[in-house]
Amino acid sequence: MASESSDIQVLLGKAQAGDKAALAEIFDRYRERLRRMVRLRLDRRLQGRLDPSDVLQEAYLDFAKRAPEYAANPAMDFFLWLRLLTGQRLLVLHRQHLGTQMRDAGLEVSLYQGALPQATTHSLAAQLLGHLTSPTQAAQRAELQIRLQEALNRMDPVDREIIALRHFEELSNNEAAAVLGIKKSAASNRYIRALKELREIMQVEE
Repeated sequence: MASESSDIQVLLGKAQAGDKAALAEIFDRYRERLRRMVRLRLDRRLQGRLDPSDVLQEAYLDFAKRAPEYAANPAMDFFLWLRLLTGQRLLVLHRQHLGTQMRDAGLEVSLYQGALPQATTHSLAAQLLGHLTSPTQAAQRAELQIRLQEALNRMDPVDREIIALRHFEELSNNEAAAVLGIKKSAASNRYIRALKELREIMQVEE
């Protein structure tokens, strides 16, 4: 991690010196991780109007503008900063396209005084069922997804979020703890508990 951080600082220094390729190299390192986050949190009402590549393209422009800001004051882990920046751009796009349909209740509260679109129970259920059912079983899949969403709605919101962060975004325990603003041990315990609860839910639904 220290080596990666040092490498990022070197590339940021090159970017400040006018090397635009350095910025692209930095962003490309994290593109797939950011794509997972965007795919999970992109509002399903925008399917066909926006896709993760559109969001990442705009997020890159934000990153290019604000990279000197991070280089001058790297107050947090670089990837978490870049994830937050991308999430904020996704939130702006949600508001632009959905307007008053946006619900402030559907925001992830971040330790870093930012807000990202929430991983909805619809999105979580769809991701889970994507590995469990065949596309030919559309009717069964739709029925099971509704039941699974209802079950996920009964879970503690932080437990749902820890599943989204660890299982789908594939964040480390340390990263998830930082995002949620909780201790590392608490994040680990919540993840274990949430997985156990989710397994129980899936066994009942199956």
